[in-house]
This record gives sequence, structure tokens and C-alpha cells, in this order.
Amino acid sequence: MGVWVGPGRGSAAGSAVAYCIGITNVDPIKYDLLFERFLNPERVSMPDIDIDFDDEGRDRVIKWVIEKYGQSQVAQIITYSVLGGKSAIKDAGRVLDVPIPDTNNIAKLIPSTPGMNIAKALAKYDKLKPEEQMLVDEMRYVLESPDDARHGVLASAKKMEGCIRNTGIHACGVIITPEDVSNLVPVTIAAKDADILVSQFDNSVAESAGLLKMDFLGLRTLTIIKDALKLVKARYGVDIDPDLIPLDDTKTYQLFKEGRTVGIFQYESPGMQKYMRELKPTVFADLIAMNALYRPGPIKYIPNFINRKHGIEEIVYDLPETEEYLKETYGITVYQEQVMLLSQKLANFTKGEADTLRKAMGKKQIDVLNKMYPKFIEGGRKNNLNEERLEKIWNDWKAFAEYAFNKSHSTCYAFIAYQTAYLKANYPAEYMASVMSNNINNTDSITMFMEDCKSMGVDVLGPDVNESQYKFSVNEKDRSVSGWELSKESGKDRVKQLPEKEKTEDLKIFMTSLRGYYLPR
Repeated sequence: MGVWVGPGRGSAAGSAVAYCIGITNVDPIKYDLLFERFLNPERVSMPDIDIDFDDEGRDRVIKWVIEKYGQSQVAQIITYSVLGGKSAIKDAGRVLDVPIPDTNNIAKLIPSTPGMNIAKALAKYDKLKPEEQMLVDEMRYVLESPDDARHGVLASAKKMEGCIRNTGIHACGVIITPEDVSNLVPVTIAAKDADILVSQFDNSVAESAGLLKMDFLGLRTLTIIKDALKLVKARYGVDIDPDLIPLDDTKTYQLFKEGRTVGIFQYESPGMQKYMRELKPTVFADLIAMNALYRPGPIKYIPNFINRKHGIEEIVYDLPETEEYLKETYGITVYQEQVMLLSQKLANFTKGEADTLRKAMGKKQIDVLNKMYPKFIEGGRKNNLNEERLEKIWNDWKAFAEYAFNKSHSTCYAFIAYQTAYLKANYPAEYMASVMSNNINNTDSITMFMEDCKSMGVDVLGPDVNESQYKFSVNEKDRSVSGWELSKESGKDRVKQLPEKEKTEDLKIFMTSLRGYYLPR
């Protein structure tokens, strides 16, 4: 189908079976990824496998699923957007013809805490900060004063809060059923595509109702890699299998060391560029760890990670037994899998118990943790381990585990990032041409990419009707579009004109549908 599939994502990469049959492309044994993070006897809910497709091919995959299982047995999932406090106020003000500045002032009476609305602000008054309480006092006064000009808007908004405002389509979820989906759930049709049914049960209800949900995600980076490899093939005649790219390429690591990661998946932010220059990664494990650490919470541990790698800070292990699993991250617990492996080694937890511990720490399930703590200490005592050290490890886990990241997911995405970096380091013109072509509608991004090209000495030419290659919205069967067809000649795509009498009108249609590729030089 010409649709590219990602190497995996989430805990599914921990499954050796998924790897062996080609669902995932990352060897879970090589990277110590845990199957029990994906599935274990003590897990109640069944796991799912989320799959990344290139963003252009995702719709083709969904259409293929519809053809395979039948249009009446496949449905996308509806989403419901409800009115929050401030949006309810703005809608009420619009209906009541209240000037926008006045409506905005009323909306400012709701504390800016995420998820806060009128009802919550009144109910949680005692837990608010003093300055927030002052706002709520004013809000209460308005609600209790019918003569106040703001009363109508605020009172109407209070009634509207929580009501459904509009519907949408789940970004990636697709339901596949063994019989007509309308026999199982109420359905509607998608506004933009009447050929696809949409379940009127949203995501949470659909799963609890026992429906099989598949997640088909679109990832633009896969399209960028696919297009870059086509350009490499066209210019050099070289076929590159991204899954076989060597993970010890000198040019690639030099690119990371210099922080030249503009356009590199997951590593292009200014902050990440700064840390890459400081870390100077030398092995793939460094990239996996940084992908996990560069997130709210664990980001504060990055300086320690960098200093330990370079010997500035001593690598300390609370117990010698922990070195086996913490060595690759220089003694710092970064991954959920490390907590799981160490709980098994130190305290004889079963694989299922280790996953339960991971989940309880991540979700701050205090009752579960309180029950597991004595078992952890007792297990460590049986292994003749120092109890004070065990307590320290447990407390460190409690503090950090809510930030600990899924190593399986981090490994897969670091792998995609490495592929993009390899292409940029070894084929900069082709890679940046692909990056710009796939961000052609984002002026700010194009400007940034052009500056990066300039710094690398790569000339940039704009889209050209005579030279550029083109992407069309085409009929896949006959390759036709708006009266023009795509043909092959001398290895280069060209547009073949229709007869002269049809030329003028079709040229207008053609030009409006044209989307140019940036060409490498």
C-alpha cells in the first residue's frame, strides 16, 4: 500500500512475539524491555497495541480495514466537547449581546486553575488561594444580585456548564465489530466522510462495553523519512532500509553532540539542543534516556545524568545489587522497567507484583503502596540486604516513580529520532527537502528550517512548477487528478497535458491543487 509503519510505541515493544512477527521492530531482549509491562497474569484489562502510520497513509489504512471487515462493521469513535466555565460565559455573553470586553471581564472571575469552572470554584472555596477566594467572593455576589448587569451572563453560564457543546472524531481510535456495529452501539456518520460510521459511544464507554478498539495513529515523521529515502534513491540510486541503519554511525552522533537537531524527531527543541551539547551522547542508550528525561518532572535530573556520564559527579548505587539495572543510566532511576526489575531482584516480587508496584507508584495509589511496602522490606531482608538502604530506595522510588517513563516507548521513539538524525547527518539536502515539503504550510517552521539549511551550506530553492516533484490528490486506480495525469518519463515524474481545447480550464484546476516539493541541491 505504500504506507510506512513505525517501529512500535508504548509497552507493546516489550513483547518478543510482536517483534518476531513484525508488529514491532525493536528487539525487546537487546534493550531489556519487559513483556510484563505489556501483559501479565495480574493485569485485569487486556493490553492494546498502538500503531504509528505515516500521516498521509493513515486514511488508506482505515479504508483498507473497511474493505476487509465491511463498512457496517467498522466505525470511528465520537468525542464530546463540553462547556467549561469560561467558554460557557463567552457563549452566554454572545447570545445575550453583551460586549466582548465585558464578557471577558466576567470570565476572569473564574480562577485560572486548569479544569476550574463556576461550580468547582464555589464548592472548593476553602482550598483556594486568598487571591482566588477574592474572585469567587465577587462571583458569588454577582450570582446573588439579579440587578447586577453581569448576573444574566454568569447565571446562564452556571446552568450551561458541563453541557455538550459539539462533537468530534477520536484522533486515532477505530472500532471493529464481529457483526453490524449498529446492533451493538448507536452510530452516526462522519461529517466529512459519509462512508465511515462513527460510534456515538465515546472512547471510555466503547471499551467498557467490550468493543475492540484499534489505535491507528498518524505520524508525520514517518512521511518525512519515506520521502527523504525516495530522494536519496532518485539522486544516488541507494536503497536504505531504515531498520538496518547502524546505531554507531559517527556522523550521526557528531550531529547530536553539536546539538544540530533542528528537524530531528523529539530532539529539536532549544532546550534539548542545549542538553545534547552538554551530554555529548556516545551510545544509543544515552538517546533513550534523554528522550525519557526531557519531560516535566524528570527534567531536573538531566544535569545529574550529564555530570555522571562525564565523571564530574560520582556514580553512587544504594546497594551493589542495583548496578546491574542502573548502570546504563549512571545510577539514576529513569524507567518504570528499572523499578520493576529491581523489585524482583531485591525483594523477590513476582513479575505481576512488579507491574502492580509500577502502576501504584505512577498513579499514587497510596493504599496499594502501603500494602506492598512490608513485602518489599521483608523480601529484601530475606536476601540479606541492608534495611535502611531498602527504605531509602523505596522512598526514592515513591518520589520519582510518578515521573518514571516507559522505556519501551522511549526506545521506539529514540529509534525513529536516530533514523532522522542519520539521514540529516549523511544526506542533509535530501532530508531537509523532505522536512520542508512536509511542513510547507507552516511559515514559521519553514523559516527555521531554511536558516538551518543555510548553516549547513545547503541551498534552498522554492517550489517550481517546472522542476519540482509534486504531490497530488489522485485517484489511486488511474492516477488521474483534475484532468491531469501522472506519468513516468526518464525516471522523473511529469505532468501530461490534456488536449488543447480542455487545457485552459484544467490548468486552473491543476494549479489550485498543486503542492510543491522543495528540491535538494
